[in-house]
Amino acid sequence: MSNHPIIVQKYGGVCLETPARIRAVASSLADLHNQGHRVVAIVSAMGRTTDELIEMAHQVSPHPNRRELDMLLTTGERISMSLMSMALSDLGVPAISFTGSQAGVMTDESHSSARILDVRPIRVREELDRGRIVVLAGFQGVSPATREITTLGRGGSDTTAVAMAAALRAERCEIIKEVDGICSADPRIVPDARPFRQLDFASLSEMCFWGAKVLHFRSVELAQSQNVPLFLKKWGCIQHSTQVQKDVAGMENGKVLAVNSIARIEHVEIDSKDLNQGFEKFAQHLNQNALSWPQLLGSAFAAGKTSMIVACDPEWLDALLRTLERSGDLRRQRETSSSVSLACYGSVSSDLPFKALQTLHQHGIVADKCVLSPHSVNLFVPVKNREAAVKALHSLIH
Repeated sequence: MSNHPIIVQKYGGVCLETPARIRAVASSLADLHNQGHRVVAIVSAMGRTTDELIEMAHQVSPHPNRRELDMLLTTGERISMSLMSMALSDLGVPAISFTGSQAGVMTDESHSSARILDVRPIRVREELDRGRIVVLAGFQGVSPATREITTLGRGGSDTTAVAMAAALRAERCEIIKEVDGICSADPRIVPDARPFRQLDFASLSEMCFWGAKVLHFRSVELAQSQNVPLFLKKWGCIQHSTQVQKDVAGMENGKVLAVNSIARIEHVEIDSKDLNQGFEKFAQHLNQNALSWPQLLGSAFAAGKTSMIVACDPEWLDALLRTLERSGDLRRQRETSSSVSLACYGSVSSDLPFKALQTLHQHGIVADKCVLSPHSVNLFVPVKNREAAVKALHSLIH
């Protein structure tokens, strides 16, 4: 089967929530295999397994060791991959499961939010050529420097799928979730949010960076840089999909596409003589506490203080706040805030920040910071106003 096209499919946790759903996904994979494709399936943990494991860890230890937390969390995907391989075998389809390390996913040494450095899919290729479906645990890899198991952070299974598709030169990478492709807002907040059938990489990357949960933003950047054909599909309704491509024909430049949000943003203040020293102290603090770098949204220096605005998964942010309580030069600057973001196709129109602020003001919402990028307008609002702000700004999409 070495000449047959490779398709990489990634299945989210809701698609794998029960044994019955795992059997249904296995049946779909078997159909794809029987059509002559070589198939790699990337699986997330079942349902809320990851959340439940985190809760269990905190019941055992108020401050779980991050190395041990990675060891614990990777079991979720290993359960899914084993059960999927069993289900495929019962359908008469040869299959084998691999962990991230067995599949050759090499990462840096950060725990909880490692980055993929290289993919060496030697065993994956061998098994595909033998005619097997290969089922891989997403979200995890191994650091060749430390030989430790690592995790890629929330949404990391998407990145696993894209990285593997790039390494295997797959015909396409399909991210299959319970949602209707990519929408103009979170449908749980805006029920009439519109799905996209085509979207460009630049806009999607901006949307995901500023909080769209449908894909991990690192996976979008990787797909774009490696020219991976990327599709998002809704489980059980495959015709509902979004194709991501370089450009979208006929799309109006400056058009507002979507409203996204980050629920939790923390603000850190660092005593320093300049911005460079502030970053140095922050880097040292992260290193001393075995914390990886977060998503940095902004920073500034004034009056002997460096301020940093950061986002990350809740577990990382909780760990950061605990370490700040023991620090002399670093502290929490203010209460948690949220962001709401307007993503545009092409460049942002000059008056869009003003329109966005006016719209929020009309709904009694006051933003206290505005961050601009070439493709988006991003406003910081109180946590309690986040969902109302998303609904209000969605009215600017025509």
